[in-house]
Amino acid sequence: MTGFKSQVSSLKLKPLPRCTENLKPETSDSRRCAQRGYTLFELVVAFVLVSILAAVLLSRLVYYQEMAEKAAMESTVRVIKTGLQIRLAELIIGNRQAEAATLEVEDPMQWLEPRPANYGGAYSEPPTLGRWYFDATARQLVYVVNTGNRLDLATAADAKQIRFRARLLKDRLNVGGAVVESVTGITLTAVTPYRWR
Repeated sequence: MTGFKSQVSSLKLKPLPRCTENLKPETSDSRRCAQRGYTLFELVVAFVLVSILAAVLLSRLVYYQEMAEKAAMESTVRVIKTGLQIRLAELIIGNRQAEAATLEVEDPMQWLEPRPANYGGAYSEPPTLGRWYFDATARQLVYVVNTGNRLDLATAADAKQIRFRARLLKDRLNVGGAVVESVTGITLTAVTPYRWR
C-alpha cells in the first residue's frame, strides 16, 4: 500500500491557468478560459429550438383540453340518460306509464341531484361557453361547446352547440290478441349528428 501512496503523492497536478480580464491565456491549452459566453449563433439556435418545443407543447395542450371537454360532455350525457331511465322505471313501477310522455318535453336535468356545476338553466342569448342549457321552446338540452376546434357539426350554424332530445323507446306487444304500444325505455339522442376528430 505504501508504494501506491507514494505514486499518488509523486503525481503533480498542473493547475488550470487563470483567466483575468484584459489578459490573454498563456498557453494554447487554456483557450477555453478566453471564451466568456455563447456566440450569437448558439443563442439563436437555442431560441429557435425552445420556440419549436413551446409551439408543439401548446398545440398538444389545446388538443388535450378539447378532448377533456368532450369526455366531460359525454359523461354528463350518460348521467342524464341514467337519470331519465331511473325516472321512467319509477313511472313503470308505479303503473303510471301514461305520464312517461312528459319526459320527452321536460328538462331532463331536473332528475339529477345534484345538477352539473355548469348547468345554466333556461337557454338565453348569448349563451355562455362550456355550459348546459334547456331550450324550452325547442324542448332540447343544449351544450355550448367551449373550444370545438376539432368538432364537426352537421348544421351550418355559426355557434358550436350540440343539441339533445329525450326520446321514448316503444315496442308493440301482443296482449290478449290485441296489439298494445308500450314504453320500454328512454334515451337522450343528439338532434343533429356531431363528431369530434
